[in-house]
Amino acid sequence: MWTANDRSKRFYEATKTDQRNDFERDRDRILYSTAFHRLAGITQVVRAGEQEVFHNRQQHTLKVAQVGRRLAQRCIDEYPKFASVIDAEVVEAACLAHDLGHPPFGHVGESLLDQLVSGDDQDGFEGNAQTFRILTTLALRFPEHNGLNLTRATLAATLKYPWLRDRKDKNKTFKWSAYKVDAEAFVFVRKFHGGDKRTVEAALMDWADDIAYSVHDLEDFHRCGAIPWIEVFGAHDQIVDAAAEKWHNAPPNAEQLLSDSLHRLFEFFNQFYDSLLYERYVGSKDQRLQLRNLTSTLIGRFIKAAEVVSPEEVRIGEDEQTTVILLKQIFREFIIKSPPLIAQQHGQKNILRSLYEAIYSESKGTYPTFLPVKLRYLWEIAEENVARFTADCVASLTEKEVVGMYGRLYGTSDSSVLDPIVR
Repeated sequence: MWTANDRSKRFYEATKTDQRNDFERDRDRILYSTAFHRLAGITQVVRAGEQEVFHNRQQHTLKVAQVGRRLAQRCIDEYPKFASVIDAEVVEAACLAHDLGHPPFGHVGESLLDQLVSGDDQDGFEGNAQTFRILTTLALRFPEHNGLNLTRATLAATLKYPWLRDRKDKNKTFKWSAYKVDAEAFVFVRKFHGGDKRTVEAALMDWADDIAYSVHDLEDFHRCGAIPWIEVFGAHDQIVDAAAEKWHNAPPNAEQLLSDSLHRLFEFFNQFYDSLLYERYVGSKDQRLQLRNLTSTLIGRFIKAAEVVSPEEVRIGEDEQTTVILLKQIFREFIIKSPPLIAQQHGQKNILRSLYEAIYSESKGTYPTFLPVKLRYLWEIAEENVARFTADCVASLTEKEVVGMYGRLYGTSDSSVLDPIVR
């Protein structure tokens, strides 16, 4: 097991101290980073800024951090023998960092960038790996070295998938947490953790993300009238079948577990939240109160479902885990698969692909002169890996900046040349 000194170790020696402890400094560095600021302009589900009712990626992240902190505090109180490997500051810091690597247009952009980068670099692109790259290499904080120079514990807590990409292993082909180019930092972080087991703090971060995603995104779409709950429960078999198919490493009785959980969820709605279940949402006082109470109740229930069973394992209650899986699937069935969103994503992919190709084609041997000064330092870091440089550039932009730069490069924008797109 790692010691307190092992946990607080940084890749680069740190000499300056203040009233904060090591993990508090980590949390603050992430919160004040440019990468965190950028998340306000990144999709959570629909395009950032489309409607006030929807969370953007930064708002989602702030709620994940709040849930993660409360989750960690509860686990420290409930499981004191594991308190040496659980710090609320570390979990909150990891939650604040967990989506820093998400590119413009969310998962659609992530998938497309993986395809484009993989043509030259087999490591491709992955949001979690990009997060680690930002924290250890791309973020600007110190003149003497790259990255935020976070502690080993905080960096380890961000590793949701603590391995490098391995296309020969189906479990490591589509999700991984570091590129080979960042392997030295990865080895430093994982020094005290062999195999593929993540730290307890990483598991708590992941569960906090699941809680926020499953509850707050569904709240958004209930408020805008996109999810008629009585119709949702009427599609019982469709939801259960799809959720079972999507469940990674599902148990043999997955369908039965999901079916029973969905029945219990219906009874829960029917008993306590009838106006949300049967009435069209119009924003009445009663509906708003019920929705707030529903959100609070579910989050509290899910937080209590986490049990720390070892220094490297968190177990989630079976019913709570299946309920979260169902809520995610409901979201996919009724929102992600909607034609208007699919059409919007089609256009976003076209913009992103064109911008990537423009930067890539002009980056053979030199820094593209049309790129803003802000991105020039990425050229030196990439060390002539054009695909990685291009991905770093694109993933450093907000969606508004991507659209603006695309418009300039392809002549669809008539904005002034005196107006900088990227600041």
